[in-house]
Amino acid sequence: MKIIEINREPVELFKVLKFEGLASSGGEAKHLIEAGEVQVNGIVETRKRRKMVHGDVIEMPGESYVLQRTP
Repeated sequence: MKIIEINREPVELFKVLKFEGLASSGGEAKHLIEAGEVQVNGIVETRKRRKMVHGDVIEMPGESYVLQRTP
């Protein structure tokens, strides 16, 4: 499981995917979410603007990421 560092909470799911390079653009990130290819904490997430916080786990095919708040 890889760590994604965030410096504020909450942050929207599609922005995490975009800024971490898990999607090449915001539009692609939104498409991946709408298509049901992203899970948050083990549940398929279809809300693009879901508020993500420290400890949330994002799963995509073949990869898992955990959000970690930096001071």
